[in-house]
Amino acid sequence: MFFGFVTTVVNYGVFALCGHVFHLDVVYSNAIAWVVAVIVAYVTNKLWVFDSKKHDSKTITKEFAEFVVARLITLGIETLLLWIFVDKLGVNDLIMKIITNIIVVVLNYIFSKFIIFRKKKKEE
Repeated sequence: MFFGFVTTVVNYGVFALCGHVFHLDVVYSNAIAWVVAVIVAYVTNKLWVFDSKKHDSKTITKEFAEFVVARLITLGIETLLLWIFVDKLGVNDLIMKIITNIIVVVLNYIFSKFIIFRKKKKEE
């Protein structure tokens, strides 16, 4: 939970910085925040959350590719929800970002636990 919180704070902070300091559109702000958060999330998930022991280049490449694909799926869900609720319905962007982040955190955990960093039988 701690590293999920850290990643969420990074995501939210970069999102707010991009949108409210640099005045970028909500979709661009979300994309930039996503890239930064994915890097933080991969490192923390690999090393501490799921304690992935394999550090060879083949494993890292496979895990990172799966991680990015899963995160792209949840980015699409989050961006669609932000676009609908912020751009089309006028909901506050910072409030909506918190709501969509809850959905994304749950989905990301499921993808990581059961697909990306799942323990193989011989690893258990």
